[in-house]
Amino acid sequence: MIHAYTAEQVRTAEKPLLAVESGYPGSLMERASFALAGHCLRWLRERRGQVRGARVVALVGTGNNGGDALHALAYLARRGVEVWALLATDGAHPGGLEALRRAGGRTVPAAGLAGIGRRAWTADLILDALTGIGSVGPLRGPAADVVEALVRTDPRATAGWGSLVVAVDVPSGIGVDDGARPGAVLRADRTVTFGARKPGLLLPPAARLAGKVELVDLGLPLDRDAVALRRLEPRDLAALWPVPRESDHKYSRGVLGVVAGSVTYPGAASLTVRAAARAGVGMVRYLGPTEVARAVLAARPEVVTTPGRVQAWVVGPGMSDDDVDRVAAALGQAFDSRAPVVIDAGALTVLGKLSESLPPNAVLTPHAGELAALLQARGVDVARAGVEAEPLRWARTAQELTGATVLLKGSVTVVTGPAGEYAQAEAPAWLATAGAGDVLAGVLGALLAGRAADLATDPDLAARLAAAAASVCGLAARAANPGGPIVAADVAGTVPRVVARLLAGEW
Repeated sequence: MIHAYTAEQVRTAEKPLLAVESGYPGSLMERASFALAGHCLRWLRERRGQVRGARVVALVGTGNNGGDALHALAYLARRGVEVWALLATDGAHPGGLEALRRAGGRTVPAAGLAGIGRRAWTADLILDALTGIGSVGPLRGPAADVVEALVRTDPRATAGWGSLVVAVDVPSGIGVDDGARPGAVLRADRTVTFGARKPGLLLPPAARLAGKVELVDLGLPLDRDAVALRRLEPRDLAALWPVPRESDHKYSRGVLGVVAGSVTYPGAASLTVRAAARAGVGMVRYLGPTEVARAVLAARPEVVTTPGRVQAWVVGPGMSDDDVDRVAAALGQAFDSRAPVVIDAGALTVLGKLSESLPPNAVLTPHAGELAALLQARGVDVARAGVEAEPLRWARTAQELTGATVLLKGSVTVVTGPAGEYAQAEAPAWLATAGAGDVLAGVLGALLAGRAADLATDPDLAARLAAAAASVCGLAARAANPGGPIVAADVAGTVPRVVARLLAGEW
């Protein structure tokens, strides 16, 4: 499992290790800058075949983050790399500047940064060390001017060439703790982060600006019981998946009740039950209109369409305002029995009108627009664009208002529960397709049904299962047609193969 820690947690952990003066052997800065230089040398060899004669430009601000970059430039200069430091401040790290100058590196002061945009893009690498984890809010002054000039002239997307941009610790200007993007940010191809991952490197929208993240372990004394954010890895997914024992039968493996679909959207019910069945639930009960039930049975003849025992529910996919009574009755039954329940799509509209607190084994699965509508119904003034700009903030707000676990769908799925928060990023952009949410609801419902007994004693399990469902759907989307278009039914059909590979340790 990947762990992330807030800026304050990292700073607190660093304090006992800062007794050695920065920049001297054994200090945090010496270790961080040496590791940064090592990564840069590797990438230069990959891009050019050799190091000598390469050119590296660093954007340098104040503080230790700029010092890390300056010391790294000094290492690179001693290996035959031409290095430049573009100083966006008059207060750059003194020890780092001295090391750079002794190694033969050159500096450009803040006053000489005008028109720097296109010239910087001729370098092999650009190091972004303008701000570190102590920065809050958008970039300002010369730092903002430099980044805006580089963003305007960035040739990578249009021309297919350009420098490799490496963020030092975090891309300058992102919300380190919440993943927000309050102003201009230079998109990194790589991020070399020190001591611990920061939440902003895993959370949207900032995660899309960090590129591939390389962690430099500095041995910080971080508290594993106080992790700010988590990301599940393949071995975690395998450990969470309910695997049948020889003594199991269809009821002990979990029965999922599905209240979904309508005459207008019958396909949502078929996709939900198909995904649940393919995820490995013992049995699916579909409860809905007769004409929709016929379509469900045609697609999945093993589905049962009569009432009976249920360990978990999925309520809402493909349902509209005309289904309010059916949604309310299903939610009431789930809440009365204290069974785990996935609340999706049309059921979220009904939920917005309810005031009672929900248990953590109720999992809401909105996209940004649905979350905004749910919060508005609870008296919170936020629009879809606001949710997209600060997903973690508004998912947390919904969790606090409802008591439920919240899974906010997106290119990076954010899950927040009363005991933990997760960010999963396996989904390809091709998964933004009709019916994908119905498949996710079915997979998650299968997990809740299969782990229903465990959910009663583990307050964080619903959030972990929600994160696992999102991850498996993302992996299934990639496996269904790597690098190409997919439809939701393909994702559901690929889930068994993905789960088998996870359980075998092949992913």
